[in-house]
Amino acid sequence: MKQKLLKRFLRYVKVYTPSNADSGTSPSTPCQFDLAHMLEKEMKAIGIRDVYVDENCYVYGSILASEGCESLPSIGFIAHMDTVSDCCGKPVIPLVHTDYNGEDLSLPEGGTVIRVKDFPHLKQMKGRTLVTSDGSTILGADDKAGIAEIMTMAEEIIKQDFSHGRICIAFTPDEEIGSGADLLDLQRLGADFAYTADGDLEGTLEYETFNAASAKITVKGINVHPGSAKDIMVNSAAVACELQGMLPEMEQPAFTEGYEGFFHLTYISGEVEKTDMHYIIRDHDRTRFEERKRLLLSVCDTLNEKYGKDTVTAAISDTYYNMAEILKDHMHLVERAEKAIRLTGLEPHITPVRGGTDGSRLSFRGLPCPNLGTGGAGFHGPYEHISLEGMELVVREMIQIIQG
Repeated sequence: MKQKLLKRFLRYVKVYTPSNADSGTSPSTPCQFDLAHMLEKEMKAIGIRDVYVDENCYVYGSILASEGCESLPSIGFIAHMDTVSDCCGKPVIPLVHTDYNGEDLSLPEGGTVIRVKDFPHLKQMKGRTLVTSDGSTILGADDKAGIAEIMTMAEEIIKQDFSHGRICIAFTPDEEIGSGADLLDLQRLGADFAYTADGDLEGTLEYETFNAASAKITVKGINVHPGSAKDIMVNSAAVACELQGMLPEMEQPAFTEGYEGFFHLTYISGEVEKTDMHYIIRDHDRTRFEERKRLLLSVCDTLNEKYGKDTVTAAISDTYYNMAEILKDHMHLVERAEKAIRLTGLEPHITPVRGGTDGSRLSFRGLPCPNLGTGGAGFHGPYEHISLEGMELVVREMIQIIQG
């Protein structure tokens, strides 16, 4: 199983699939179909039934219930095909480090060093097979590790032929831009409940996410010759800096952890006459989440009073909500996963997601959906890494979940 799992994973990460938040299409990038059709062919080859790729790049399949188990609940497993867009515009070159020594790992490109002081779990990975990129791109384990694990689990289930209920599989596009669950056809999927495989280290189990919103802000300035600018010029770039300075300094991602929320300036571009800013707003608590949105709007109002009406305009839209609001009524799913993790020899690590998953939206759409770790860490950058042994444990977790 281990070598098949590795070959799958390496094959998937080489397929270039960044999503694009500005495209306005579904999928947001046509290259995601390349992986979807690769998976379609492979799913049919290993015996998965009802395989289908729809016009929006969602991939579906199922394993029929064993004879006499048709009345058991149908369990879904879901992972996403897209990666973040920060891939330097080129495909991933994965590197396999066998018998990893547990020390700092220097990658050949970009001066990238994956340091133990930044990722202390690396000490426990000594002797394992580690996979990274060459240092010039992300790896794409988020979430192609989840895909490889679900595919390997499915192959093992079909091969072993033990008693189980119906197993439902879906691979989604565009999770990284917050729309991966939007067009998933729950009727076609057919699951009573599901698990996403989109977390970090093996043994991780998550059923709480942030509440999330995005904010697009435009600052309009007045540009005149600097020699005669007194009492006339409004430098939009300077106002944008002032806006950032009016938000709580310590409520940024670099200073927060656990259940602490934040304001995150993800983009700023401009000059004297016009500056655009993008923020993401996050908090696990719904009340504090609403307060954060109001605070940002209040800062914009204050700047408009200072510099003139409509100097600063803001559009805030909610992205997803904390799935704990739904899963608190379905804790048997969490308990089932905890039991499965322990049966693989691990102790469950239950932690709030400092982000979101497809499971957030799916839970609110009526499909309760906790999140499983995939065995990796350092996602969304060149420090991303994953161990083959961790991925294998996740496959075993999934099989134990199915066995109940």
